[in-house]
Amino acid sequence: MTTEHTTQVESTQGVTHTGDGHIYVSLGSAAHEPRKPVFRQLPDDQLRWNRRVLVAPVNMGRARDTLEETGTVILDGVPGSGRSATARVLLREHHRPGGAFREILPAELDELPLDEPAFVDPGDRLLLDLSTAEAGLWHAARGGLPSLRQMVRERRAHLVVVMPHEGVLDPDLQHFRVEIGPPAFPIEVLRRHLRAHGVPCEQFLRNDVTVDEFLSEHKPMRDIADFADRIRRAREAAGPGEGFPEWCAAAKRARAGRRAEVADRVAGSHDASQRALMIAVSMLHGAHADVVHRAAALLLSTVGAPEEETPLLQRKDLAQRLSEISARPGPDGRVRFTELDYDSAVRAHFWDHMPDLRPHLGAWAALVVESGDPHLVPDVRDGLVARLAGEYLRTGRPDALAALAERWSAQGAGRARSEAAVQALTCGLAHPAHGRDFRERIYQWCAYRRLTDEFARVLVQVCADILALDHPDHALVRLHHLALRERGTAYALQALCHLVADSPRLRGKLLDRLARGDLAPTDLAIFLRVSDPEPLTDPSVTTRALVDEDGVRRSLITCWRAVLTHAVSRPEGRRVTPRAEIQSWLHWAAEGAGDRGEVLLDLLVTAADRCGEGRGAAFAALYASARQAEFTSPGVGAHSTETTDLLLHKIGVAQNLDPAAPSASARKGRS
Repeated sequence: MTTEHTTQVESTQGVTHTGDGHIYVSLGSAAHEPRKPVFRQLPDDQLRWNRRVLVAPVNMGRARDTLEETGTVILDGVPGSGRSATARVLLREHHRPGGAFREILPAELDELPLDEPAFVDPGDRLLLDLSTAEAGLWHAARGGLPSLRQMVRERRAHLVVVMPHEGVLDPDLQHFRVEIGPPAFPIEVLRRHLRAHGVPCEQFLRNDVTVDEFLSEHKPMRDIADFADRIRRAREAAGPGEGFPEWCAAAKRARAGRRAEVADRVAGSHDASQRALMIAVSMLHGAHADVVHRAAALLLSTVGAPEEETPLLQRKDLAQRLSEISARPGPDGRVRFTELDYDSAVRAHFWDHMPDLRPHLGAWAALVVESGDPHLVPDVRDGLVARLAGEYLRTGRPDALAALAERWSAQGAGRARSEAAVQALTCGLAHPAHGRDFRERIYQWCAYRRLTDEFARVLVQVCADILALDHPDHALVRLHHLALRERGTAYALQALCHLVADSPRLRGKLLDRLARGDLAPTDLAIFLRVSDPEPLTDPSVTTRALVDEDGVRRSLITCWRAVLTHAVSRPEGRRVTPRAEIQSWLHWAAEGAGDRGEVLLDLLVTAADRCGEGRGAAFAALYASARQAEFTSPGVGAHSTETTDLLLHKIGVAQNLDPAAPSASARKGRS
């Protein structure tokens, strides 16, 4: 007799296994995390730089007036006219307390529509740069612009959209479109950048044949900015007696590229020590000669090159060896190639044409950063790591760079290697093409991987100091995961608390995240750290206190209910004890919360009322905490007594006991 087995699939969500054998499931962030807008939050100093170097394009005044009058402007213009820089400057002019400058990342718009309410917070300055978007993405974004613009108006925010040139725009949005044009005099753009770079005016105000040749053809604003930066770097590396004409000529040669020149030099020399010195100079460009010399020797040792048999005093000195590869030490002892951007060409040549060398370079870099040389200052170490990371990223190997950072943070890694790992991950996060992959990889590490203590601290630092600058919401999620998993330390918890300390928006998001989770004891401990009543009742930043928002109140009630339930239902040794935090709320209700003091009491009583079978014990715990708070109040004791009376009245109302009304002063709250 046989039995027929059938399988009916009613949902495509989750995992379905209908056969024999094992099934392996890798859960990405989408499996547990609700989709949220992904922003890039630009630091204010970067916005100030944009303002310093921008020469107003044609129609800048009209764009400014449109943004002022309507809260929205849609910038159009030919590529290279300075649309993106203009957008940032326009938004910076509307800086106000409480709002943030945030760039909506186009790469996320295929998964999250623009009518998502989470896109706009009160007072925000939003940039949506779609200048290079393909037709499909622009079509999808265009459909959500009316809803996004409405939210911007309601929340007194500002929005600048950079549209694709010659893209189609709906008739009802044409009123907001402003077409800008490049500045009439490109030389003014170059001079503005040179002035910002600190080049003396008496240098760049002279006519120069190289500059005239460069500007003789139409150049995008980004190319002019890049040329100005090359002139700056040529000036910094210039020898004695060289002036503005020589700097410009060096910038021109560097712009043309040096790959063929380097290839010829490498092909003409088979000496391992000379090649090692070329690599060391290119990776440590601008480092002290002692560091470069030691690094070259370490590289030879790392790749297994035989030791030189020539007696020490018969060998070429370092100055001669540097001269043979077109490098020299400056008056400060720092070694550079004599030609601008020669270092990047050397790095690219060896990386591209000696692939077997790549694994050795990671191990070599770790040895260099741990060498303890007094001249190996943090800037030199970070420069070495950044250049190595740049080669991984340039050639599309972000996975190998991430693995290298993890290896550098292995058990027992010292401070130098851990800091190098932080720098490597920072480079990955900052890369325009691979930054999103690194954010996702860091999420996987924080949420699922078993981490060494050293690597966990690296991730805390990366999230708190780097990721939080551009993507604070992502940093919050990852720090929360790390805080849940850390044992015996509190680095992640401290970083999480610091992240939300100055941001009511992030504090509200963390409270919502906690309330939506399983509220395990570790979550409750986090809640008690971030539920300080002072920032919850402070209206000074956004003109509206957090406790005035319905969503925040619901989160606070949910979390307090879990805290009180846990406190009254667990054995003493296993409780999350909230006495100090409850007393803090009661003290603030009595002395500092003003007319929101009663709101704090309402939240506590409502939370206790929802404790199910532990409801009575939770009310008793609140009242006991209130009585104890009378003796620990930092202010006038009478205020605490009145607060206790008001709390007792609210508990009685919740229990339908029809208690006597509290005193008038207690009903009004303390101001």
